[in-house]
Amino acid sequence: MPPREPGAPVLLAAIAGAHGVRGLVKVKPFTEIPENVAAYGPLSDEAGRRYALTLKGKAKGDLLAAIEGVNDRDAAQALKGTRLYVDRANLPPVEDDDEFYMADLIGLEAQAPDGRGLGRVINVVNHGAGDILEIEPRGSATILVPFTREAVPEVDVANGRLVVDWPDDE
Repeated sequence: MPPREPGAPVLLAAIAGAHGVRGLVKVKPFTEIPENVAAYGPLSDEAGRRYALTLKGKAKGDLLAAIEGVNDRDAAQALKGTRLYVDRANLPPVEDDDEFYMADLIGLEAQAPDGRGLGRVINVVNHGAGDILEIEPRGSATILVPFTREAVPEVDVANGRLVVDWPDDE
């Protein structure tokens, strides 16, 4: 059984701050193709407020976007840190067994190569050096595993599991 509901929100981007004085925001996209952040309809924050982005350009790795109703620097800066989500149902289906959305990893059972259960994936984070799986084992501290083919050789979203071959999985 897949770990996430079909309509569950998926994090697509975060507002990194204001750009200029006319209300543009810098948007850090988490999509494979950065410009796709605006391709799936209006985005929502954790409180359910909706944001329609109109992309205006790029600046230092971020996208620049206008948001309806945000007309000055103060209003744009007030949105800094806002995480933007889309309903999973709005995203295109994956076409290959080896493709998935990062959000689909949350909730998967992590197993060692010998089949021993290690815990569940509770988060996928990226602090700039690559994606990291945060795995919550039963009864101990979380395990952080780099999300690489070497450390995670198998991802089986359909069956709700992934294999972790990492020295810290003991």
